[in-house]
Parts: sequence; structure tokens; C-alpha cells
Amino acid sequence: MSNRTVTLIEGDGIGPEICASVVQIFEAANVPITWERVEAGLGAIERTGNGVPPETLASIKRNAVALKGPTTTPIGGGHKSVNVTIRKALELFANVRLARSMPAVETRFKNVDLLVIRENIEDTYAGIEHFQTPNVAQCLKLITRQGSMAAIRFAFDEARKTGRKRVTCVHKANIHKITDGLWLEVFRQVAAEYTDIEADDIIVDNCCMQLVSRPEQFDVLVLPNLYGDIVSDLCAGIVGGLGVAPGGNIGRDCAVFEAVHGSAPDIAGKGLANPTAILLSSVQMLQYMGLVNHAASIADALTATLGAGVKTRDLGGSASTSEFTAAIIANLRPVAPEAAAPSTPPSLPAAHALPEVTETWTLRGADVFVDYQGGLPPMPETVGPFTLRLMSNRGTKVWPGPTPDILIVDHHRCRYIAETAVTRTDILNLLTHIDAQGLTWMHVELLQDANGQPRFSKAQGE
Repeated sequence: MSNRTVTLIEGDGIGPEICASVVQIFEAANVPITWERVEAGLGAIERTGNGVPPETLASIKRNAVALKGPTTTPIGGGHKSVNVTIRKALELFANVRLARSMPAVETRFKNVDLLVIRENIEDTYAGIEHFQTPNVAQCLKLITRQGSMAAIRFAFDEARKTGRKRVTCVHKANIHKITDGLWLEVFRQVAAEYTDIEADDIIVDNCCMQLVSRPEQFDVLVLPNLYGDIVSDLCAGIVGGLGVAPGGNIGRDCAVFEAVHGSAPDIAGKGLANPTAILLSSVQMLQYMGLVNHAASIADALTATLGAGVKTRDLGGSASTSEFTAAIIANLRPVAPEAAAPSTPPSLPAAHALPEVTETWTLRGADVFVDYQGGLPPMPETVGPFTLRLMSNRGTKVWPGPTPDILIVDHHRCRYIAETAVTRTDILNLLTHIDAQGLTWMHVELLQDANGQPRFSKAQGE
């Protein structure tokens, strides 16, 4: 079997040390891989001014598989997260995190074996934020049908491929009725295609409570980006922390596997770093590449090492990074010949090829957001075909009717609705009239319905 070239990003802090551990173990296990080393992180910023140089992305695209150590993103200075940059640039739509109990890693729970699939591109991580007034900031939560379907279908495919029995959708659709409602709708559509796998759903806060009570009840969790970021770290904590938590980011054309912990610059170069997380990530990478026998050999050697009580200091042991690495190598067993490994990543659906829903929408009005201090703005109650139906502040209805005794800030949603369909020209005329009254509108959202069903949310108290 010829060697496959894999991109290696050593990263910052302890990154080079723990990556060196993986390289040594792979060499000892005769893994048929050739490494292509490239830069990302603080070192790349200092050398090139870019945390993810173009040649790094080109290497990942060319080789289709990468292993990445932890990287540092400077606080402030306008530098974007290296991890988020790579995920978005390569459309790595599914983040895969395994949380599994390990021998000799003491935790409060036993027999945990959870697979967490996180949508990796959208949600609040789209990074679309604005100040609406000097006192009010807004972040857009973007959930798309196509992005949701790609991640959710991947979760069911992984469950089937790995012999898991149940996929649980995590959401907050009781509050985020439209965005998380769409996520849940897509989950139910996809679940109907996988009749061999049990499917259920749970609200995210209840999920967190259940995870710290009885984590063994879960099998596969699939979550939107923000909840997935939080819950995957929670699951890592259940089994011993980020030091034993592997991670992979899967796209249609390539994949990046990484240690999800930090770069720990305070212990860099001292021989104290624990390579377990990145080694487990490399095992996940080998499974993805079809090198399942090599993956099993390395995983078994790690299990035997921990079971024998050889652990780094963060896990309660005394072994240095090099001693821990040497112990794993000593526990390697001969590897059975691999079946021909695929030369390209597994076939995954292109996001743009996923089904879309076509609806006929009718424009009914607009939510106009107004900057006004000193109580409620004196909005005109009728403008052309529009009637002012409500005003809300921080999501709570404040007009019509008695103004509730709440904190009122300088950002007011004013909902104008027409009895019949209107045009965008009508909306522009509405905004022109509001401006002529000396009122400052900051932002407008069109209000549409489809077959009489609103495609917008109500205010609290409406």
C-alpha cells in the first residue's frame, strides 16, 4: 500500500510536542502516511501576518486530510480564530467529538460512550453582529435548511456506520421557534429515512442536566453550532476533560482532525504535555481514511498504557510526554494488513445539492426598529396601507395597552401590518414617512407569510 500524504499543522505552545508524539507512534506502528508540515496560529501571524496562510489551506485541499495541534489566536488586534477560519474556508460542516470513558481516568461516571455531532458553520457563529444603538448590540442566528440537513444526515450516517442505535436532536425550539424550529423540522424529515435508527429530541437545558446526571443514556447527539460547542465540552468534562477529547471537522472534500484543548504555553517545552487528545484525534483520522487496523492498534496501545497506570501529570500520573509516548509504542501490537484504503475521502453530499423548499411568500408588513430614548417613540399609527400593530422592547410587548413595568432601552421594534399584500415600494414609503417624522429607524425586517402562516415570530405578551 502506498503512503498517503497528510497535512500536519503543529500549532503553538505544546502543539509541536504532542504532534511529535503522534509522529513517533505512527512511525513505530508503520502507518502508511507521509507528513506535509505547514503553519497556522501565532507563529504564522508573527511570520506572515496571517493566522492561516494561503499555502496552509492549499495543502489541506490538496491532501484532503489534516491533523492539527492547538493554536493560539491573539486577543484583540483583529485576528480571526484559526479554527473558525479553517472550518469556514473549507466548508467543514460537521464537527465530530467522541466522549468515551477511558481506563484509569477517574471521573464520576462509568461506561460513557457518546458521539456528539455539531453543525460547524452556521448559527451565531456566522459572525454577523451589529450595534443597533450605542446601547444595543445584535447577533444574527442563522439556521439554514441545507446546512442543517448536511449535519443531521451526517449524524445518522455515522450512527449507522458505527453501529449506534439512537440519534438525539438537541434544540431550544420552545423559545427559538423559527430557527431551532427549522432545525428540528429537518431532523424529523431526515430521521424518517433511517428507520433502523431510533430518533428523539430534547431541549438543550434538559440535555445538559441529563448529561451530568445519567450520561450513559445517550448515544449520538446532534446539535446546532452554539449548543454543540458548549455541550461537546461538557461531554469532555464527563469523561476526564479536554485532555482526553478527540475532535474532527468533516467536509465534503476534506477533513481536519485536531486536539480541541488549548495551546498551554505555560508548560510548553517542559515535557509535561499530554498527547492523548491529539493521538485519539489521529485515530479518528485513520478510521476516516480507512486505515482501521492501524487505528485499532494505536487505540489499543493507548488503552493498555493507561490501564497499566502510565499517565501524564494532568491525569494524576508522573510520566513525561516522552515517557508516555514510549510506553504507548511498547504496547503496540502487530497490525493486520489493511484493505485498500480509499484514495479520496468518503463521498458526502454537496451542501448546494441538498433539497430546498420553495414557498410562495406574501409580503404583509415590516418590523421597523427605531432608536429612541425617553420612553416609547411617538410612532404614527397609520401610514398608507399600514397600521401599527405593536411595539416591543427587548422582545416584550409595550404597546398597545398599559406599558409594563420593565427596563425600556433605546431600541424599539415597531410592527406595521397591512390588511392586504404590499410591495417593497410600500415599505420604502413607510420608512420615508417615519424618517420625515424625525424618528431614527435603524433596521427593518420584512414580514412575510406563506399560505396564511406567518414566517416571523410574535413578541412576548402578544
